[in-house]
Amino acid sequence: MGWVERVGNKLPNPFMLFTVLAVLVLVLSFVLNKMGVSVTYMAASAKAGAGLTETTVTVRNLLEAGYFREVLKNFVKTYTDFAPLGTVMVAMIGIGYVQDTGFFDAFMRKTLLRCPPYLITFVIALVGVCANISSNAGIIISTTLAAAIYASLGRNPILGAVLGYVTGHGGFTANLLITADDVLQSSITKSAADAAGIAAPINPLMNWYFLIAATFVIATIATLVTEFVMPRYIETKGKIDSNVLASEGLTPAQENGLKLALKYFLVFIVLILIGTVPSGGILRNAEGNFLPTSPLTEGIVPILVFLFFFVGTGYGLGAKVITSQHQIPKLMSGGLRDSLIYFVICFPAAYFISFFGASRLSVILSVKGAELLEHFNFTGIPLAVSFILLVTFLNLFLTSGSAKWMILAPIFVPMFASVGFAPALTQIAYRIGDTSTNPIAPINYFIPIIIGIMERYKDSDEEIGFGNVISLTLPYSICYLIFLTGLLVLWMHFDLPLGPGASLWMPGV
Repeated sequence: MGWVERVGNKLPNPFMLFTVLAVLVLVLSFVLNKMGVSVTYMAASAKAGAGLTETTVTVRNLLEAGYFREVLKNFVKTYTDFAPLGTVMVAMIGIGYVQDTGFFDAFMRKTLLRCPPYLITFVIALVGVCANISSNAGIIISTTLAAAIYASLGRNPILGAVLGYVTGHGGFTANLLITADDVLQSSITKSAADAAGIAAPINPLMNWYFLIAATFVIATIATLVTEFVMPRYIETKGKIDSNVLASEGLTPAQENGLKLALKYFLVFIVLILIGTVPSGGILRNAEGNFLPTSPLTEGIVPILVFLFFFVGTGYGLGAKVITSQHQIPKLMSGGLRDSLIYFVICFPAAYFISFFGASRLSVILSVKGAELLEHFNFTGIPLAVSFILLVTFLNLFLTSGSAKWMILAPIFVPMFASVGFAPALTQIAYRIGDTSTNPIAPINYFIPIIIGIMERYKDSDEEIGFGNVISLTLPYSICYLIFLTGLLVLWMHFDLPLGPGASLWMPGV
């Protein structure tokens, strides 16, 4: 773990990493073009009934004057058209709004503080997983509240903090609702698929069925590990402090906010039903259906944003957080303000992906990679499991899920598509690997937070450090990897759809 931490700390930050990768692609395109690197493969013709056509693709030299002129001409457009950028920007306006009103915090407190003691571990785990709807803030909230609840019950609050911490990370591959992470990951997947000319359903809902099942799998695993495995490593009894939750309770204003938010939520549901239940509903497609595509599936991002506007406004008015119309745009800006670093990272990432596609390196790698996989007869379940293991290893060095996927998606989405994997399958395999080792990653920027919470509740002079976090989260991480991978194996064995209209396989496979 020390070696992993040292290596991870020596990696460039994501902005510089994408800058280096973009320059590397430019240089490689020049070198490989001069070497005459190319591939020949049988490609499907755009003309119906034309069968397969032999196609030869050569690496394009991006340092030539013609491409340089194209880059300058489309420089701004390349960034503004970067698929994840606009989608995440819109989503974060809604998420930031409802989060800054205080709704998420109050809702989680209401859910956890009213839970019966005999169900507390499972409910903390379930709420911790779903806390991902408030993005990274959910990890902080679930860790803090779980520690406080365990302290009030006479259990070791450090164990509670660990439970909230690991389940909060589990939300990146599990949730009952569609979150900003689904929006972001699918946008990156779509960008990679479009660059490679892959035609397959790609939207934020394409992993939803799997995510729902994974929610209960992770909550159950976390509960069992906490109750039966962790007592071997940590004292389960702690200082009983019945007053520890006093500062975590809800005020009357917050209670009123939640009540009004529920009414606004019901109004929103009625509007959705009006658009979906009638056969000619505005959220249905021209044939009156929802699949394979419809305004409901393709418009899930704005629908979620409007939901957050309704609920956030209801809570804000009820809790007296919103007392003037002038506060609304300020609250909306919170999500964008907190996401500024992401928009900056997207700047070099957009050009890296653009260069990668224009150089035709993605085609070369996908064809050569597919040939290698076929040579070793490496497809189906073994291929998915191997990819998961690769991501779990890489995740120890680069924990940012979006940054890592921006690097891997242009390579593996087309490569795996050539051997039959739909983008939805490649994406969920990636997310399993990403989630499994997040809690134990040495460069995880949430580690100082959980160390601070553990320091608050320790009952000795022993110094809490990185090693404590790793030792306490490792059992959860191992179980995540085993059981989420097992869930995907079952999914593939029974050929279940990953989401609405999202098959595991490419059309015709």
